[in-house]
Amino acid sequence: MPLKIMSHDVDGVTVLLLDGRIVLGEETVALREKVKSLLAEGKKKLVLNLKNVSMIDSSGLGALVAAHSSAKTAGAKLLLCNLGSRTNELLQMTRLLTVFEVSDSEADAVRAMSKSASAG
Repeated sequence: MPLKIMSHDVDGVTVLLLDGRIVLGEETVALREKVKSLLAEGKKKLVLNLKNVSMIDSSGLGALVAAHSSAKTAGAKLLLCNLGSRTNELLQMTRLLTVFEVSDSEADAVRAMSKSASAG
């Protein structure tokens, strides 16, 4: 099942709703390309909503890390939200939870972005 990426804006924050599997192949390429194109458009606040992600493999983790570092390089901020228990475990095992800022819900992530913008 290919990864579907739908995006919408909430209070100046671009939310990418990911649906499917983030695995080696066109899924990881699609995710990286989407994030790069949003950054190229000047989007500075990105939230990846992983609510409907059924599986992530090592390439998928690599794509998340690549998205995070691309955002950082562009002076943007990237948050993850709605991690499933498996994704959460995976990020804990690989110590990537220390790299990403994670929110429980999309609303929390958008609020966190708004706070960081006003604080900065």
